[in-house]
Amino acid sequence: MKKRLTRAEVPAELTWNLGDIFASKEDWEAALAALARDLPLIAQFKGRLSESSSALADCLETAEKLQKRLSRVMAYASLALSGDGTDAANQASMGRAQSLGAEAQAAMAFIRSEALELPPGTLERYLEESEALRSFARTVQRMIDDKPHILGLEAERSIAALGEILQAPYSVYTRSKAADMAFADILDSEGKTHPMSFSLYEETYEKSPDFTLRRNAWASFTAGLKNYQNTYGTTWGTEVKKHVVMAKLRGYASATHMLLHQQEVDLTSYHMLHDVILKEIAPHMRRYARLRKQLLGLKEMLYCDIEAPLDPDFSPATTFSAAADVIAKGLAVLGTEYTAIVADSLKNRWVDLADNVGKSTGAFCYGVPDAHPYILVTWTDNMRGALILAHEIGHAGHGVLAMRYQRLSNVRGSVFFTEAPSIINELLVGNYIAAQSSDPRLHRWLAMQLLMTYHHNFVRHLIEGELQRRTYVLAEKGQPITANVLSRVQGEILDEFWGGEVTIDEGARLTWMRQPHFYMGLYPYSYSAGLTIGTAVAKAIKEQGQPVVDKWLEVLKLGGIKPPVELARMAGVEMTDAAAIRTAVDYVGGLVDSVVQSFAQKE
Repeated sequence: MKKRLTRAEVPAELTWNLGDIFASKEDWEAALAALARDLPLIAQFKGRLSESSSALADCLETAEKLQKRLSRVMAYASLALSGDGTDAANQASMGRAQSLGAEAQAAMAFIRSEALELPPGTLERYLEESEALRSFARTVQRMIDDKPHILGLEAERSIAALGEILQAPYSVYTRSKAADMAFADILDSEGKTHPMSFSLYEETYEKSPDFTLRRNAWASFTAGLKNYQNTYGTTWGTEVKKHVVMAKLRGYASATHMLLHQQEVDLTSYHMLHDVILKEIAPHMRRYARLRKQLLGLKEMLYCDIEAPLDPDFSPATTFSAAADVIAKGLAVLGTEYTAIVADSLKNRWVDLADNVGKSTGAFCYGVPDAHPYILVTWTDNMRGALILAHEIGHAGHGVLAMRYQRLSNVRGSVFFTEAPSIINELLVGNYIAAQSSDPRLHRWLAMQLLMTYHHNFVRHLIEGELQRRTYVLAEKGQPITANVLSRVQGEILDEFWGGEVTIDEGARLTWMRQPHFYMGLYPYSYSAGLTIGTAVAKAIKEQGQPVVDKWLEVLKLGGIKPPVELARMAGVEMTDAAAIRTAVDYVGGLVDSVVQSFAQKE
C-alpha cells in the first residue's frame, strides 16, 4: 500500500512558495503584531465623516491600507492551513488571524454606519466634489444601496466583533474535514489495499475504471461521511439560521433576498438560472447516464459511477512541465500581458501540486495583494490535470489584472461573475489540444473531460444551489435544518433530476456534506452563472477572434468596479435573457451528442 506523505516529506518544488507573502513565520508574526497595534489608527476618523468629502476619502484610504495588510496576514495563515490542516501550529495561526480579522471588522464598523447617517444626498455630493473619493465610488455606491438595511452604529460594531463566531460553522466544517475525518482502507479488484481520504476519493477513486475499487471507495466514503452527518447537519443548520436571523434584523424579505443583494443579483435572474438549467439540461445528462450504464455494463448505476471513465485505456498522460507548455500555448490567444501572467504562475511556485496528509481537497485560487495568486491542485500526471490547472489560472489571471488596474477596494467582484474567466481558459486549452490532433479518440476524450467539468460546475453545483434554494424556504417557515432534512431534500432533488437513470442511495443523499461552498452564502448556484458567461465568450472568441479577446481583457481589468450583470453585458452576454443560459445548455447537449455518436461509430 502506497503511503501518503506528510507535508514535511513533500519536495518543496511541489508546494507553493508562501515566502512571497512573508519571508518567514517570524515575519508573519511581526506583521500580525504590527497590524494589531495599528488598527486604532482608523479611530481618528470616528465622528468626523460629516466634516467633508476629504475626511471620508482619507478614512477609506486608511481603511484600505489596513485591509491590505490584513489580507496578507490572513492569506499566509489560510494557505498554510490548506497545505496541512492537521498541523496544530497552522490551526493556531489561522485562529489568531481570524481573531484579528474580527477586531479589524469591529474597528471599521463605524465607517459604513456613520457615512449612512449623513443627511440624504451628502454622499452623492461628496462624490461630485472630491476626485480622491471618486476612486472609491464603487464602495460609496454600495453603502448607499445598503442604507435601508444598516443597523445602528453599536449594533453594527457588535455584529462585526462577533465575526469570528459567526464564521464558526465554516471553520468547524473545514477543520474537521481536513484534520479529523477518517476513512477505512479499501481493496481493488486484485485484492490490493489502498489508503482512503477525502481528496483521494474525489480526485482519484471516483474516476477509477476499476469497478471494485470505485464501489469500495464509495462504501468507505459514505461510511466516513455518515459518522459526521449529525455534526455537519447541526453546523449547516446553524449557518442557515444565522442568515435567516440576520436578514430579519436587517429588514430583508428573506435570507435569499439578503444574500442575492450582496451579490448584486436580482431574484428573477436567480430563479431563471435554476429553472432553465435544471429543466433543460436534465434530458441531456440522463441520455449521457444511459450511455454510461450501457458502456460500463452496469445493472444499476450509482452516484459514484457518474464520472467513471468510459474509455479507460485512453487517458493521455503528461508531466507538469508538458502540461504547462500546453496551457501556455492554449492561452496565447489572450495576448502578451496575459501570457506573462500564465508563465509566472507555472514557473514561480504559485501552484501547490502535492498530495499530502491534511491538504485541502479540490482546487482553488487565492489572490494575495502585493504578492500573487496561489493555486491549489493535486497533480496526478494526466491531461485532465492540465484542464483543471488552466481553469484555476483563469482565476489567477483575472485577479492579477484586476489588482494591476484597480485599487484594492475595486478588485473583488460578485461571485456571480467569478467562474467566467476560469471556464474560458479551460475551453481555450481544450480547443488547443483538439487542434493539435485529428485522432477521434482524443476528441472524444476531450468532450468527456469537458462534460466532467460541466457536470461538476454546471450541474452538480447547481443541484447544490437548488438544495440551498429549498432549504432556505424551509428555514424561513421555521423548519429546523438537520441532517435528516438535508439528506431527504438532497435525495428528492437528485431523484427529480436524474429521473431514475441513477440510483440515489445513502451516499448520494449525503452529498450535501461534500462542499464548503454552503458556508459561503449563495455560492454554489453562481457557478452556473459564470459558466453561462464563460461558455458564450469562449464561443465568441473561437468564432470572431481578436475583437472579442480585446473586449474580454478590458472586462477582466475592471475587477469588481461594476455589477456582475453589467460586466457580462460588456463582454457581450445578456444574463437577464434566458437565451444566454440556453447557449450553455446547448453546448453541453452538443458534447453529449458527440460522445454518443463516437461510441455508436465504434460499434
